[in-house]
Amino acid sequence: MSGRWDGAGAARLVIRPAEEGDYPAVRDFYYALTDEMADAPYRPGWERDVYPAQAFLKSSIRQRELHLGYLDGALAACMVANQAYNEGYRSVAWGVEAADRELLVIHALGVRRAFAGHGLAKEMARYALQMARSQGMKTVRLDVLGGNLPAERAYAAVGFRPVDTLKMYYDDTGWTDYQVFEYLL
Repeated sequence: MSGRWDGAGAARLVIRPAEEGDYPAVRDFYYALTDEMADAPYRPGWERDVYPAQAFLKSSIRQRELHLGYLDGALAACMVANQAYNEGYRSVAWGVEAADRELLVIHALGVRRAFAGHGLAKEMARYALQMARSQGMKTVRLDVLGGNLPAERAYAAVGFRPVDTLKMYYDDTGWTDYQVFEYLL
């Protein structure tokens, strides 16, 4: 899926793939988001320049995997959607067998605090589902740091189902419990 998408759920949200020139805005978005979440009761465990790492963001932009959500012209949300996943995913009893080319994984979905409560995370997830459908995927998967209730609720509201809780390693959190979710297409 390319081009622009005007979400139906969040009336003014416009989502599009990031372009090379968007990198400074993307970097600043994730820096600000990480700072805003430092004192939040439900944090994703992100750390500046560790996750999301700058190399990951640049690569995601080059590969057209990073998507930007604008609300009234302001960058309000970002996410990466691709076929990469943590090794721990291999031990999960998913609802459907899917080769890597048949699945999409959501990473680093974040919404700036000023735009919270407008359903933007849900709309970004719906965009990923539509993108996966248009590419003939079987499933969309993701993981959420254990205890991040707002993220868990947002994904469940879109139709993702929790599949398992497992201990996985990420550079920013170390070995930590994550809830993994799946949406069957």
